[in-house]
Amino acid sequence: MFLTISTSGAPGRPATDLGFLLHKHPDKAQRFSTSHGTAHVLYPEASAERCTVALLLEVDAVALVRRGKDKGRGGAPDSALAQYVNDRPYTASSLLAVAIGSVFSSAMKGQCTARPELPGQSLPLRIEVPVLPARGGAALVERLFAPLGWTVTARPVELDERFPEWGASHYVSLVLEGELRLADALRQLYVLLPVLDDGKHYWVAPDEVEKLLRSGEGWLENHPEQRLITHRYLARRRSLTDDALDRLALARLAEADDTEAEELDTEAPACEEGQDAPSVPLAVQRCEAVLGVLRRAGAARVLDLGCGQGRLVGELLKDVRFTEIVGVDVSVRALKEASRRLGLDRMAERQAARVTLTQGSLAYTDRRLAGYDAAVLSEVVEHVDPDRLPALEHAVFGAARPATVVVTTPNVEYNVRWESLPAGQVRHADHRFEWTREEFRAWAGKVAERHGYDVEFAPVGPDDPEVGPPTQMSVFRKHETPKEAEAV
Repeated sequence: MFLTISTSGAPGRPATDLGFLLHKHPDKAQRFSTSHGTAHVLYPEASAERCTVALLLEVDAVALVRRGKDKGRGGAPDSALAQYVNDRPYTASSLLAVAIGSVFSSAMKGQCTARPELPGQSLPLRIEVPVLPARGGAALVERLFAPLGWTVTARPVELDERFPEWGASHYVSLVLEGELRLADALRQLYVLLPVLDDGKHYWVAPDEVEKLLRSGEGWLENHPEQRLITHRYLARRRSLTDDALDRLALARLAEADDTEAEELDTEAPACEEGQDAPSVPLAVQRCEAVLGVLRRAGAARVLDLGCGQGRLVGELLKDVRFTEIVGVDVSVRALKEASRRLGLDRMAERQAARVTLTQGSLAYTDRRLAGYDAAVLSEVVEHVDPDRLPALEHAVFGAARPATVVVTTPNVEYNVRWESLPAGQVRHADHRFEWTREEFRAWAGKVAERHGYDVEFAPVGPDDPEVGPPTQMSVFRKHETPKEAEAV
């Protein structure tokens, strides 16, 4: 089982910097014990102009069987002989992926103590895997790697070169070429090698979801084959796949709504001909509208659900009446960016004590979110698949049950007023739907009725007499049960 990674040098950047990134010196041949064999790391070439590292994995097929770990492709082979005589020692699979994660763990995390500037740099990379199982053929290999920026060469391996009439096997010889960060390349290999093999040598437990999301961060959220990748990586276990897909959807939300990528959000809403155009961007108007509701409600302890990079959290911090602010998001990267933007590490102790950023999925109940005065779902619901909305509804209105819930979402009827938006197109590529005013009111009314809330509606932005406002907002206020009233 064999893999090579090559790079070329440039002025001021020798190719041997690869050794710093991998934490493996080019002058040494190293070996590492794994639970299924021995991994060797060596450099066939190492000069300023070109450097290649090779990872050779010697698999002990007998040890795999004895330890009961050969669970690949849905279970151990039926034949006793096939357990010992198989393709495991010769083809890239989850065994090689685990070796990559073990031997190159620091490089996968983007850590380089000796040269901390290197992990963030893109390098011209060439990765070769001589024999790779591809259950789906060369076309699937292309579909998996090409969207990530690779130039893909996947040559089918013939069953026997002496007998070409036998045709090709389900193996390919793979070459990837592109300019990427090494950490990204390694994390992609870690996920996609077992996906192509469509089998793992170990039992897939719930913690595999965390491994997938950690290794897929930054590229899997928007991959066109996300569902197939998730399904295969998690050994087709439906509960785990649903969990991962829910969290990936919310990760896309974190990146979509709190960045400058939503250009319409940073524009002032369109106006009727002859009217003066407002100078305030829609995102600012929406934030001010939400803050106004929270102030009128007398909320002191507030949840920002799907907080992304912390735009609303930052505004809440400016007002001392909000004494406890909790930002919740499924994306660790978004939370780190929120912390950086808010300057939490430089904030005065008393100020920092008012805010908490925590990872969590809105598709699941979370006891930490119960008992707050208010919760905000600002531009969140439209990023959730319609069949998953009931789970979000239960987590927020059924389990957390804040006294006030503010929901904002685009009004699809207003889209005709955006000159820059093609007809029939939603405002952001990740929006699963955009509601009309009638559809939004129907959904909100049913939610309020099911969970004991009253609901009111308000426009955000100019309220066009024909198509309504660009953003529609609902404000839910909880009915007090006798027990809750007694507690107050």
